Amino acid sequence: MVIEDSGVTGLEADRGLVTRKSTAERVAGVLRNRIAEGFFLPGGRLSEHDIGNALGVSRNTLREAFRLLTHERLLAHELNRGVFVRIPSVEDVVDIYRVRKIIECAAVRGLKAKPATFARIKEKVDIGDEAARTGNWKDLGTANVWFHQELAALSGSERVNELVGRLTAELRLVFHIMAEPRRFHERYLPRNHEILDRVEAGDGPGAEQLLMKYLDDAEEQLVGAYADRAAAARAASAAE
Repeated sequence: MVIEDSGVTGLEADRGLVTRKSTAERVAGVLRNRIAEGFFLPGGRLSEHDIGNALGVSRNTLREAFRLLTHERLLAHELNRGVFVRIPSVEDVVDIYRVRKIIECAAVRGLKAKPATFARIKEKVDIGDEAARTGNWKDLGTANVWFHQELAALSGSERVNELVGRLTAELRLVFHIMAEPRRFHERYLPRNHEILDRVEAGDGPGAEQLLMKYLDDAEEQLVGAYADRAAAARAASAAE
């Protein structure tokens, strides 16, 4: 079954981010952000015609952007069928969280004072709180992703920022495994505040301890969701 992805809707608003002279990297950046914000779903087929028209770019430029995102494990090309948003495996989940623990925990560990970017970090937590109040669980997931991007940015490394940007988009595809996004995302809001308090106090080791437990729990929950889905698929197959 081919899934036509609804993430194309609204791409016209991003047209100003690219021009006919844009590089494939810039087009890939727009699509990567759309994936990270939850607009493109795992398994969805991407239409060259629709996306190319929405962004006003040539087919060749778009195909090169697709190639770049395939290399980043965000898309998958299927012969004679087209390009699809990749469906991450449980092995991907474990590896993503392995990398997150290395990067994010190291980024906060060295804190000894309130960081200059604290207001920006707090803003992401505030956005998450507002999304929860209005019941917008997709936006809450996006705000949580932004919060962790800001934590990683405390490393002060542009290369880390680029890596985390790619990892974030892949992580967002993983989040779609959760049948109840509220149950997954809402439980971490108070923990965001706890980490934020440690960051404000310049308590690097304290922030790292909270963050490591946070990431361990999130990984366990996601791996469990994959196991539940696999069990349900086996049960459905046996019933046929």
